[in-house]
Amino acid sequence: MEHLNISLGVLALLLFMALAFDFMNGFHDAANAIATVVSTRVLKPHTAVVLAATCNAIAIFVFDLKVAATVGKGTIEAAIIDHYVIFGALAGAIAWNVITWYYGIPSSSSHALIGGLIGPALVKAGPAALISGGIIKTIAFIFISPLLGVLLGSMMMILISWLFRRTPPRRVDIWSRRLQLISASAYALGHGGNDAQKTIGIIWMLLIAAGMTDLHASMPPLWVVISCHAVIGLGTVVGGWRIVKLMGQKITKLRPVGGFCAQTGGAVTLFFATWLGIPVSTTHTITGAIVGVGATRRLSAVRWGVAGTIVWAWILTIPCSALISALCWYVGRALI
Repeated sequence: MEHLNISLGVLALLLFMALAFDFMNGFHDAANAIATVVSTRVLKPHTAVVLAATCNAIAIFVFDLKVAATVGKGTIEAAIIDHYVIFGALAGAIAWNVITWYYGIPSSSSHALIGGLIGPALVKAGPAALISGGIIKTIAFIFISPLLGVLLGSMMMILISWLFRRTPPRRVDIWSRRLQLISASAYALGHGGNDAQKTIGIIWMLLIAAGMTDLHASMPPLWVVISCHAVIGLGTVVGGWRIVKLMGQKITKLRPVGGFCAQTGGAVTLFFATWLGIPVSTTHTITGAIVGVGATRRLSAVRWGVAGTIVWAWILTIPCSALISALCWYVGRALI
């Protein structure tokens, strides 16, 4: 691909926007990692958020960069990438995150970014600019990841209920509280491994377009990997408490054993998707797992109206962020 002549000022602006999105991802999605451990009162909010942030950051040592490769090389054609496309993608994704955070809706930062890339690519070069393989598997996991969460969360709950059916509830509660520390850490690790890589991917895309790294390189520069994991951890420290309340309390009432099962089911789903290199929504995953746990008691234990609102946010995220980012592409063309 032809390398772009991007000024240092524009490059610095886009890097700042990418890291701002990464920070907001941690801020916006902190609830996914800690909602259950906070709502079951196993940890106080600030303790939980520090645990989640630490696990977000150390995910750098655990996962290969397959998700970053999907975002950076497998979503839109490299030939059409320029600073206007990157600007539109980041501006649109950030705007959608702000809107959904303001209203306390646990939407997907991952899909906001994918929609953000699709919008400018379509208005610049049409459908031919999209790489169907990467987009199809990402869209497929909008449905697969919450279903896996439901399946694994409910299976965990049924299994534990059967194994400990003769154990006094108080003893089960004590052990569940201890185990929830492990499951919360595992889920936060999966969150950091999958979500930080999306920003790594878009910065990688930018550096390739600017001729600062090779298109065929097997991984981005190390400073990109380190900074993205550190910033998403920082965003998690700040946290998004409106969404914590919705995820941990309004979908269904959780006890420590339910929190452990939901987080474990969600963590397994995230590890699986990251191993496949698929950018999934941590929001979708944990919501499905919480619903699965609640439904094992009785279907009426799940507040389906709240769950339905969340599902509508899932459905609308990619098209809405694509529309906003397409408009931002035009703004970027006029201003930078």
